[in-house]
Amino acid sequence: MNIAFCYESVLPARGGCETYIADLARRLLADRHEVHIYACRWDEQALPPGIQFHAIPSRWTPRFLKPWRFGRLCLKAMSERSHDVTMGFDKTWGLDVLYPQGGLHAACVQHNLRKHASPIARRLAGLAKSFDVAHWSYSLLERRQYLSIKSPAIVVNSHMVRDHFMRHYHMAPGHLHVVRSAIDPHRFPEQDRWKCRLQRREQDGIGPHEVVGLFAAMNYHLKGLEPLLHATARLFARPEFVGNAPPFRLMVVGHPKARAYKNLACKLGLDDVVRFVGYCPQMRNAYFAADFLVHPTFYDPCSLVVLEALACGLPIITTRYNGASELLHASPPQQEGYVVSDPHDHQELAWCIAQMIDSGRRHAFAQAARRTATQWTFEQHYRQLMSVLVDAAQRKQAA
Repeated sequence: MNIAFCYESVLPARGGCETYIADLARRLLADRHEVHIYACRWDEQALPPGIQFHAIPSRWTPRFLKPWRFGRLCLKAMSERSHDVTMGFDKTWGLDVLYPQGGLHAACVQHNLRKHASPIARRLAGLAKSFDVAHWSYSLLERRQYLSIKSPAIVVNSHMVRDHFMRHYHMAPGHLHVVRSAIDPHRFPEQDRWKCRLQRREQDGIGPHEVVGLFAAMNYHLKGLEPLLHATARLFARPEFVGNAPPFRLMVVGHPKARAYKNLACKLGLDDVVRFVGYCPQMRNAYFAADFLVHPTFYDPCSLVVLEALACGLPIITTRYNGASELLHASPPQQEGYVVSDPHDHQELAWCIAQMIDSGRRHAFAQAARRTATQWTFEQHYRQLMSVLVDAAQRKQAA
């Protein structure tokens, strides 16, 4: 098939959807499909050879109008060529398949308010959002995407996102295709694992026998770093650790700008406990250096960092606001780790971290994580997605 993808920026080093597009394109090319990418910018060296790129002109545009401009120019550029099926991953419309890996804007706005611990702060944030021009722009665009006369095939990566579509746009379940996210495990080869582990730990001043919880994100506020720091302080105040501090370290990987969180860690007395690593171009080494992943997010349609951690055999602590939690066996007896009901519950989060200090329990969780990672593979994801693409191409041809 001749398949076209639309995404403004395809820089796989940034992770997330951009890494996924690279993995998917690689697999499609292996099956000798023709892959086209419409984008403003891309890293050709980080993408598989054989892709045909189509440049969408880029110029400064107000934030609230930027996706409208990109979507319009994509449709114009594609009208000059013939594709069997077209697919968008974000704020685009008029395509055959839409796969909103970032979830619904309407749901994201609601979940973003939860990151404020105070009910008053939530109400004020909600009030401020009602005056946000970008919010109204994206809301209108989303309605154009999903409520137009020409309904696209919609792929969602979790039941949580499917439920959001049903709640906000009253869509019937039959119009939504749940294809869970997956990652290419070949990006995390096991060779030199212990060498990478020791080198990364030495670089960050972490001892070989210390227990490391990894927090990896770019949006620290939304992904729950603030409650995690409070929970870490609670961890050391637990009765069993008073006067007998556990050999625990928290490794924070992601955005290089973290001054506010460094100040909070200092205020909580965690200077020697938290290591702010910043951007890590080789995430494999960060996963290998860690003993478990802690991801107390307020919103993730299906967090790829959880899938990557599972592929690396790491136990997981995450929240019910993460679609990836659906892949975990979190009801007692827990298998891969723990799913927290509310990131603001510092006591519960601290308890989960305390359980990970136990090497025997952590080892059992790690074995279960590896099993789960092998049960849901990128190949399964690919076959399910291809079924949607083929069906969309056939409906397009019939029309």
